[in-house]
Amino acid sequence: MSDAEAEKQVADDDLIDINDPEALEDADTDEMILSLQAERDDLKDKFMRALADAENARKRSERDRREAEQYGGSKLARDLLPVFDNMKRAVQAIPEESKEANKAVIEGVELTMRELVNVFKKHGIEPISPVVGDKFDPQLHEAMFEAPLPGTAAGDIIQVEADGFMLHDRLLRPARVGVSSMPAS
Repeated sequence: MSDAEAEKQVADDDLIDINDPEALEDADTDEMILSLQAERDDLKDKFMRALADAENARKRSERDRREAEQYGGSKLARDLLPVFDNMKRAVQAIPEESKEANKAVIEGVELTMRELVNVFKKHGIEPISPVVGDKFDPQLHEAMFEAPLPGTAAGDIIQVEADGFMLHDRLLRPARVGVSSMPAS
């Protein structure tokens, strides 16, 4: 037992039990006042700690609720991203000579893609759509390959394989890109 614990034990032993009538009769007024003040201080300390714990729990619960509201759908959103990718690839895979014959189908797929992006935006999901020539940003892009391409600088995006997406301020999926590795001349 430490010195502080020993002093508290001695002080607790000196306290008068105010529920014991015989102890009250034997105690003088000063001892009773000191005992009541010590008990009051102890209860006040416990109350303040309980109040602080309750406030911390409230703040933690509010933060958890906000995060669940903002980021709770991230797993579903991440699972829907390949659907968007496949629809985009389907539109890009149609040969030019077939586009007129399949105009209605292409228009339907593009309309569905736009609606999917609108739903994403409604829920805080924004696309990251780099274009060829942009600088590679490791915070937003994932380099799938590097290749030396004449006429480009090292770190330039030379091909975009898939768009990326942000969920509010968090990266849901990086954009997948090819990056130039041209040595400096």
